[in-house]
Amino acid sequence: MTTPDPQYKERVHRSAAAIAGGVLLLGIACWLGVDAIAAGKGSTPWRALAALLLVVPLVTAFTLRPAVFVGQDRLRVRNPFRIIVLPWGQIETLRSGYSNEALTKSGAKFQLWAIPVSLRARNKAARREARRVAQGGGPLGVGSGARAVPDGPVRAESDRAMDELRELLEARGAEESAQGEIVVRWAYEVVGPAVAGAVLLGILLVVG
Repeated sequence: MTTPDPQYKERVHRSAAAIAGGVLLLGIACWLGVDAIAAGKGSTPWRALAALLLVVPLVTAFTLRPAVFVGQDRLRVRNPFRIIVLPWGQIETLRSGYSNEALTKSGAKFQLWAIPVSLRARNKAARREARRVAQGGGPLGVGSGARAVPDGPVRAESDRAMDELRELLEARGAEESAQGEIVVRWAYEVVGPAVAGAVLLGILLVVG
């Protein structure tokens, strides 16, 4: 009797820093835009409205929208302007450099916007790892009053996330349920308003 595979609970990776920055930028944009619409004269309110129609979708796309949904059979990547569904069986490797990317067996490459590479975080993790090794490989902070960390190499958060994805790729890549076609869909709900805002703003600037 074959034992069914244990169900993997879907995880979601998002950038907390990007979300915080996006909320701040949207707040500023809305504050300035609404003020210009309410107090502006002539074509200023229309220009402000067009600018908001352009800026809000773009800021949302690059900050609040990106997410990586990690499932048992596939990786669903929500980037600023596209949604990519990658069955594990179609992924050749997951690469980390100046950005984190998924490379498929067909040669396509997709960036994981929601798991950004932070060189600062990597350098900080490297320094902590060096201190850990210098102390004999035990948890940091023992006998020094500093915060302790688990045993093992210290890694940046994005690198730990990629390590987890690689482990799941290795475990699930050959499974029958993890096969299938790659699906790529454009995010028209983001592209449409942004294009409309750009066109309207361009017309208003030309007309004066």
